[in-house]
Amino acid sequence: MPGERFFDTNVLIYAFSEDEPRGAQAEELIAGGGVIGVQVLNEFTNVARRKLRWQWSEIESAIKVIEELLGAARPLTTGIHAHAVLLARDHDLSFYDALIVAAAIDAGCRILNSEDLQDGQKFGTLTVENPFRA
Repeated sequence: MPGERFFDTNVLIYAFSEDEPRGAQAEELIAGGGVIGVQVLNEFTNVARRKLRWQWSEIESAIKVIEELLGAARPLTTGIHAHAVLLARDHDLSFYDALIVAAAIDAGCRILNSEDLQDGQKFGTLTVENPFRA
């Protein structure tokens, strides 16, 4: 079910990076549907521009493809922000990781695909899955 899975930024980066060994798997995950939030788009844009050195037109094209596959990114709200503060405090997460977790919870997702968080970690009904684990 598309709304059950929330994607962290690394899944999108791998799907759009040339010569990335995890790229095909990331593309397959995204093709299966899911949800992202504005924070994921923010991080995707930052990584694409600074680390991958993409031109703005490449970033804009990639975002259009992401929106076609996954729909509009869920907004970042003050409620998500407040929940992220609590998650960061209570689970010793970086604030930006906590924003992703809070957005996934707010979206009602059961799975958060991320390799930045502990595989199997639970936040209520949300479970972190690292789709790239060996």
